[in-house]
Amino acid sequence: MKPAPFDYVAPTTVDEACKALDEAGGGATVLAGGQTLMPLLNLRMSQPFILVDINQIAELNGVSRISGGIRLGPTTRQSEAIDNDILAQDLPVLVQAVKHVGHHQTRNRGTVGGSITLGEPAAELPATAVALGATIEVRSVRGSRQILAEEFYLGPYMTVLEPDELVTGITFPEWPKGHITVFNELAQRPGDFALVGMVGALVVESDKIVRAGLAWFGMGPTPMKMRTVEGMLIGKSLSEIDYQALAESAIADTAPFDDQHTSAEYRRTVGKRIFARTLRDALTTGEIA
Repeated sequence: MKPAPFDYVAPTTVDEACKALDEAGGGATVLAGGQTLMPLLNLRMSQPFILVDINQIAELNGVSRISGGIRLGPTTRQSEAIDNDILAQDLPVLVQAVKHVGHHQTRNRGTVGGSITLGEPAAELPATAVALGATIEVRSVRGSRQILAEEFYLGPYMTVLEPDELVTGITFPEWPKGHITVFNELAQRPGDFALVGMVGALVVESDKIVRAGLAWFGMGPTPMKMRTVEGMLIGKSLSEIDYQALAESAIADTAPFDDQHTSAEYRRTVGKRIFARTLRDALTTGEIA
């Protein structure tokens, strides 16, 4: 198959990109890494009038420390994120999550922003953004706005992003040095989307959990924030934690479904086991399960 005909523009500034999206009247699609888009174009499952290639916009690339956190440009390649010293030091769980996205070849082209914006509910990066409390910056000719990641996703591949809006950055709030990373997933094969996965971070001071950010992926129509469990963990001393009880509460925040890969019941059962084991290992060893 070959794509349906479309016009192509490669703006060099955000303003030019926003103008192109506005003038397309909802008929444009943004090209960043293209690892999902190109197959959709070839299968004619996506038929935009205009393809807006944002790879020439320098300000949309790179990782930087800003006041209160870390900012990632949306066209930052996944392979670049893995090798980035700032992320390795300040957001190691993000690096861990990116290493599970696709395969080595796709990570050389795929972008952090593309994965977060797409909103695949079983993908690692949208859930990481939700777990860590990231903010997604978007812009259009009408102005700009900041959207919390946990409010960005509406359903599978559905977000609050308007057709004329462009994601211009993802900002992760600062997590203190020495925070505990939490990551685990079960997939049929390396590189596949997860059947069940969890990701997040914890801060422990004087044997008590003082901050928690956790989310599921593959356990519902969107990345799912573990709000109940976060509230139960904060203020708890490590000796007081009942991992099985927490696992039951964590599953209560999910909405898994049956699909061609497995059943909702399987996801619930395995999810409880993964949650209890991963959290216990993270808090007792400080290492990723």
